[in-house]
Amino acid sequence: MELGEHRWLVGAKPPGGQETGPNPTDRGKLGSKRHIVVDARGIPLVVLVSGANRHDSMMFEKCTNALPAIKGLRGKPRCRPSRLHADKGYDYARCRAYLKKRGIASRIARRGVESRERLGRHRWVVERTHGWFAGFGKLRIRFERRLDIHEALLKLAAAIICARLWTGGVSRS
Repeated sequence: MELGEHRWLVGAKPPGGQETGPNPTDRGKLGSKRHIVVDARGIPLVVLVSGANRHDSMMFEKCTNALPAIKGLRGKPRCRPSRLHADKGYDYARCRAYLKKRGIASRIARRGVESRERLGRHRWVVERTHGWFAGFGKLRIRFERRLDIHEALLKLAAAIICARLWTGGVSRS
């Protein structure tokens, strides 16, 4: 019996796959991160996945470029938001310069300077959306090795969250 168990343990692989890896900044943990861009109501607009060994600010441009065009009242659709709120993980000159170049007003919390009370009233919307994603049991912990499957599950969850918001199935507070 022990020999069979030993063979099973030797052949078993830890969860992982694309966009995962040991993270030197997070004490060598394996895993992946979800990057979510939401509107003021918490509707997910962009959901991206990166390895846990990448800093949050490295995905900033990719998240901003992935924003869809927003239909306005008349004329051309808006291709950029009027302002963008971000947490302290994105407080770098590169991120601020990128927003300025695109003509987007930035509200990025400064590391060690800005208090929670000022940007906290906007940040809770993002945290609530993260909580809605965590409500899907399959997404709490990533067990899929293939990135395309994990991204498909995230996009399906985002579509369900949008449908619940539009039909009144999710509380907005």
